[in-house]
This record gives sequence, C-alpha cells and structure tokens, in this order.
Amino acid sequence: MKFTAQQIATQLEGTVEGDPNVEIFQLSKIEEAQKGSLTFLSNPKYTPFIYKTQASITIVNQDFIAEEDLSTTLVRVNNAYDSFTVLLDYYHKAKTTKSGIAKSAVIDPSVKIGKNCFVGDMSCIQEDAEIGDNVKIYPQVYIGSNVTIGEGTIVFPGAKILEDSIVGQNCVIHSGTVIGSDGFGFAPQKNGSYKKIPQTGIVVLGDRVEVGSNSTIDRATLGVTSIGNGVKLDNQIQIAHNVEIGENTVIAAQTGIAGSSKIGKNCVIGGQVGVVGHINIGDNVKIQGQSGVISSIKDNSVIQGTPAFSYNDYNKSYVYFKNLPNIVKEINRIVKKLDL
Repeated sequence: MKFTAQQIATQLEGTVEGDPNVEIFQLSKIEEAQKGSLTFLSNPKYTPFIYKTQASITIVNQDFIAEEDLSTTLVRVNNAYDSFTVLLDYYHKAKTTKSGIAKSAVIDPSVKIGKNCFVGDMSCIQEDAEIGDNVKIYPQVYIGSNVTIGEGTIVFPGAKILEDSIVGQNCVIHSGTVIGSDGFGFAPQKNGSYKKIPQTGIVVLGDRVEVGSNSTIDRATLGVTSIGNGVKLDNQIQIAHNVEIGENTVIAAQTGIAGSSKIGKNCVIGGQVGVVGHINIGDNVKIQGQSGVISSIKDNSVIQGTPAFSYNDYNKSYVYFKNLPNIVKEINRIVKKLDL
C-alpha cells in the first residue's frame, strides 16, 4: 500500500509543506526511517533526528520551526502523536482487511457466519457456532461448538476458543491463546490422590477485550468466568475458573489470577503479579509488578510487595530492608557496649 503526503494530510486534516505527491509505503521511527517511510516528531528530545532522517514524510506539530534545511516533506497537524496513532490504527486495519473462506477451512454446516468474514487456511469451526459480521479468523484457529463471536472481532493464528465460550464485539485474540479450557479443579482423596472435578461453566468476554499471545482463560466450574468490556490482557497471563474482571482493567504479562477472585473496574496490574483465590480487589486499584496479593484490597489502593501492602509504606520500609544487615550490626554493637 502506498500513500501520498496529500492523502495523509487530508486524512489527518493537516497541511503539506514540501512535495504533496511524495509516496510512502511503510511506517518507521524517526531515527531509523529510510526513503519511502512515514514517521513523526512530537517529543522535542528527538528534534535533532528530523534534520538527518531519510523519511519521505514526517508528521509534525503546527508550531514546529525548522532551524536547518530538511529533506523530508512535512505534514503539519495539531497533535503529531495523536495523528500518528490514528494512522497506525488505519494502517493496521488496512493490513487486516480480509474476506472470504479458505478452501482448507473445516466448517460444520450448522455454523452461522456473518457478512464480510474471513476464515483462513486450516481453521476449524465446530457445530452450532455463530460468527458475527466482519470477523477475521486467521489460519489454524480452532472454534469449538456453540461458540459465539461478536462483530468485528479478530482471532489471530493458532488461537483456540473452546466450546460454549462467548466473545464480544471488536475483540482481539492473539496467537496461541486458549479460551475456555478446563479450570484447575481437583478434589483430594483419602488415599492421597486427586479426583478431577468436571468444569461445566463457560467463559464470557465483553466488547473491546484484547487477550495477548499464549494467555489462558479457564472456563468456570459452574457459572461464568467473566472478562468485562475494555479489559486488556498482556501475553502469558493465566485467568483461572470463575474469576471476574471489571471493565477497563489492564493486566501485564505473566500475571496469574487464582480461582473465584473478583477484580474491579479500571485497575492496573503489573507484570508477574500473583493473586490468590476467593478474594476481592476493588475498583481503581494499582498493583506493582511482582507483588503477591493474599487478601482483599479496598478501592483506590496502590500496593506492592509479597505479601502486598501500601505502596508508600513499602517504599519507606524498603529503606530499612536494604540496610538491615548494618542495622543488626549496630544493634549488636550497642548491646555489647551496654553488656546486656
């Protein structure tokens, strides 16, 4: 795909300074851009690069003043960062605009598929599944029986959405993700063995949910494992059975949420956080990376550590943690001096 400076300026409601017909076919960072690239400048720290960049087109703020000669064509806009983000979204949608059903796809006759959908090579869709309009299912995806996928959702290669799962509209499911696998339920027996507890519930994803690569969301033992509207999950996250996550919460990579825990709305959870089962985390909570949460947390809390507690208290305590050997040494010196 190629675009001219004038086409980009029209899309962004900006103005061209330079050659309006110059073309680009890729997006690049300003310090690495070559001919045929589009880049942007918003952070003043990167201003020196605009005089060296080989980018064919650079998006800049309206108030940018060049202090040296430029070889790049400028597109002036109100906010260069926001405008480049708009173009990234447009570029991504253009790349993922596909339709049609591959000959090698295996689709049960009972499946309902909406308009303008794409199903890639060697994907499998089982009986009674319902696929909404404009859904894109990439190669080697497995969609189980009775699965519902809402309009505009994208499922990338190798993802698996198992039976009875419900995925909302405009979601993104990345490669290797498994939605609806059995929860980790086993009953201890008198002889020391474990008996598997059937996992008969489902997973429900709201609208605009994004699930990163190789993450897993387990079906409920009974009822629903629920992921609210607008939730964003990073790569390699484990969501156990019957977990509930409130809308617009974001969770970073390698975090694990144990069964039946409830996480509120608008929370921010760092990487490698562990949350035990059967606790409640309130709304607007922030949990720092590598924390271990073992008890319920009130709304608007900011916590850190294992076991996690107040972020401010943790920082104060850390001053003493790291100096503990010297503190003990000094206490022993005082005790010896006092002959206690």
